[in-house]
This record gives sequence, structure tokens and C-alpha cells, in this order.
Amino acid sequence: MYSRVLSGTLHGVEGRLITVEADVSEGLPMFNMVGVLASEVREASDRVKTALRNSGYQIPPKRITINLSPADIRKEGSAFDLPICVALLAAYGYISMEMLESTLIIGELSLNGEIRSVRGILPIVDFARKMNISKVILPYGNRKEAAVVPEITIYPAKTLSEVVDHLMGTEELSIFPHQIYHADKSKTSVDFSEIKGQQILKRATEIAVAGMHNILFLGPPGAGKSMIAKRMPSIMPKLSYEESMELTKVYSVNGMLDAEDGLICERPFRAPHHSITANALIGGGRNPKPGEISLSHCGILFLDEFLEFPKNVIEMMRQPMEDGVVTISRMQGSYTYPCNFMLVAAMNPCPCGYYPDLSKCRCTGPMIERYLNKLSEPMLDRMDMSIAVKKLQYEELYGEKEEETSEVIRKRIVIAHAVQKRRLQPYDIRYNSQIPEKALEEVCRLGKEERSLRKDIFQQYQLSARGATKIMRVARTIADLDHSENVQCRHMLEALSYRMTDIFQKGSGV
Repeated sequence: MYSRVLSGTLHGVEGRLITVEADVSEGLPMFNMVGVLASEVREASDRVKTALRNSGYQIPPKRITINLSPADIRKEGSAFDLPICVALLAAYGYISMEMLESTLIIGELSLNGEIRSVRGILPIVDFARKMNISKVILPYGNRKEAAVVPEITIYPAKTLSEVVDHLMGTEELSIFPHQIYHADKSKTSVDFSEIKGQQILKRATEIAVAGMHNILFLGPPGAGKSMIAKRMPSIMPKLSYEESMELTKVYSVNGMLDAEDGLICERPFRAPHHSITANALIGGGRNPKPGEISLSHCGILFLDEFLEFPKNVIEMMRQPMEDGVVTISRMQGSYTYPCNFMLVAAMNPCPCGYYPDLSKCRCTGPMIERYLNKLSEPMLDRMDMSIAVKKLQYEELYGEKEEETSEVIRKRIVIAHAVQKRRLQPYDIRYNSQIPEKALEEVCRLGKEERSLRKDIFQQYQLSARGATKIMRVARTIADLDHSENVQCRHMLEALSYRMTDIFQKGSGV
């Protein structure tokens, strides 16, 4: 007899439908599986036979053939155990094929028939919804993750026996209700009011978050670079439902969602150590997975001690930073992961960290030059803002001035984000940092005086086309925070000041 069951697999952060076909015929007893299978999928035959026996289902020894189609997609992971088991029982006549119509089944089986959670449920279920599949049977541990997808019925199950009883009509599984998305406020315990002084740094950080601009902090140790970076999540707006879905898919594919989690409601803040490998940062590996730049999607990737990272690792971020996606190519196919993140980097101006304070700096000119050369011009050009962080003075550190709280700053940023969302909706983008060159003139409307200033800035500072574009994007964000419809000269000059870091300029005396 023949039967088939719908299941799913992952390709990047998107789901794909897989048809599990089972054929049982007379002949020499055997269990054969075909369909471009990884080793863990081939091992499913032993898990399936043992789980069936331990669950009380006896199958006569016959010639069994299992095919996972389409054959041009490589099947990996252990999520096919349950659909193979169901297809086999249907082929033996235990389950009616009518009960399997428009139903996707996925899950790993233990040897005693328990159903274990698998990674990547969210993108698979979301893809099933798009393909008009109305029901999904999946592991109980993945129920909350799958329930965030609307317009689909979720049947979580703990054991193989529960699934078989449901499909035979003897005892139905309970339907898990759809989970409504609630964007929670950040639960961080740190606050901007804890940062003393550094008004220019705070202002630049607010602008960077308001437009999701990449920013580089350059200054001596102990000046507050890391401290302010770690407080940036407290001033970021809530995730939208679309952003939350995109981000949760990435974490689901990586197997990083807790069983009690639904959608991720907080913007990520990832801070990998400088010993990280290229595969861990960008993504990849033998079985490709998203890297830190994708885990930072819609949030912040903080690289402390920026120049201590291997130069090749830093340079590999250049293309993903521009494109907002990273594509990993392997023999079995190409995998695309989203990586629309905000890069926050912090670095010292020299190996000892104190240049240009010559009373403390112990570095020679060539030492400083070699150190700064670790950061290439193309990479520096991709930083929207570069801020020189000054040493904190005694009066600033121990003064009694009351600093602004994160909530006060966040309210201003939320308003700026709302303005950007309305303006940029026709271009299908969310933030000023993403404004395409072709739309820049329309979005950043300039008067005669502003056009003249733009020309002077471009010629005097010998900017690249990318550099000039980034200054205009930052100026647009400053104008939004200033509640100005048009970009004015003062906005452009402030944006320019955040891009000019003396130590990187020629003739700085290094």
C-alpha cells in the first residue's frame, strides 16, 4: 500500500514543504529510505521501528520504501521521524488518508515514542500557512513558537500514541490557541541616567539609535564607550510585529528559542568576544547556520575592542552591512539570512589607549599608524558616525547635575521612528540609514543654501559617494529629531561633525 504525509524542512530562514511517501509491498523484509538524505535522516529508520514497537504498534515485516521529495532539496535534522512513522502506519492501513489531508506533521521521536522539540518550527509553520495548509501536528515543546502564526490550527503532541489516536479519531488532540503579539518594553536594568557627563557622546548615540546608523566610539580606556553601548537597548523602540517575526525565525533556525517563548519581543544586543571566528560572526559552517550579524537583526551588534578582531573578520562584514542580508553558498545550495543590524564599535586610538595624550601615551608614530591601519578605509567609510570620546573630568563624574533617563530619550526616538515609518513606507524600508540613493533627493529636500553647503562639504573633505550619502542620511535623522520637515544647514553641519574624527585624518601628526 501507498501513503503520503506533508512535512517541512528549512532552507536558510525560510521553510520548505517536504512530502514523505511510504510504500509497503510484499518481498524480502527491508527498510529503504531515499531522497538526498543526511546521515541523521537515514538513522530515522531505526528510531521509527523502535518507537513503533515501544508504543504498542506491531508492523508485519515487509518491503518498506520511504521517499522524501522533492529530491533536489537536501534533508537534514531529525524532524522527519514523526511524519515517517505516520506515513508508515497509513501505508499499513492503521490511519485513513483522509485524516492526513491539508495537515503538516513534524517532530523527532525518542525510542519510547515521546515526541521531542525540533528547531526551525516557526519558518516551517509560516510557510505552511502561505501554502494554504490548515493544520499542523508538532511537538508539545514547540507549541508557543508555532502559535504566533495566524490562520492555522496547532495540535501539540507529547507522544506518538497521542498522534495516532488523534488521526484514528479515537481521541482528539487539544488545539493550542493563537498567541497575540505583545511588544514588551525593554527589561534592561541599566539606564542612561547612570552616565555622567559626555553630552556630545549621548547626543550622537541618540541620533544613531533614532536612524539606526552605524557608529564608532573612539577614545581612551575608562571613558564610557562600553557603558553607553550597553545602555543603548534601553532607548530603542519596541519591535514591530513584522520585525519580531523576522528575528524569531532566525533564532528558531539556530535552536535558540526557549520552549516557553513565542515571538521575541525585545531588540537583540549581541556582544561577541574579539576571538570570534568568521563563520560564527557572518554565518556558515558545514551545516550553515546564521551568525552573530543575523542574530543582531533589528538590533545592535556591539564589537568592543574593535581593532582586536581579526582584520579578515571585520572586512567580511562590509557587504552584509550594505545589503542587509548575507548569502552563504555551499555545494548543496545557497542560504540567505537577514542581517539588518546596527553596528556599534568601540576602539582605543592606539595600542596603549591614550593617544593623543602625550603625557600618558607610550606609543611611537609607526606603532599608532600600524594599529589604525587594521581598520581599512572602506570599512571606516561604512560607519555613519565616528565619535571621539573624551576623558571624563572630575566635575562631570562627581557633579550633582541630574542626567536624562532612558525613558525620556526613548520617547524622542519613538517619535522620530514614527515619522520615518510614514515617510519611508513607499520605499519599503523602515529607517533613515536604509534610504536608497535614488530616493535621497526626495527624502532629504534641500534649499539653495543647503545645496551650496553640500557642495562645499563634498569638495573640501574629498568625500566618497558613500560618505556623502551617509552624511545626508544622518542629517535627515537630526532633522527628524528637530521636528523639521526639510534638512537644514545646521543639520548637515552637525552630521558632518559626527563623521570627522581627527585621528583618522591625514596630517594629524601620527
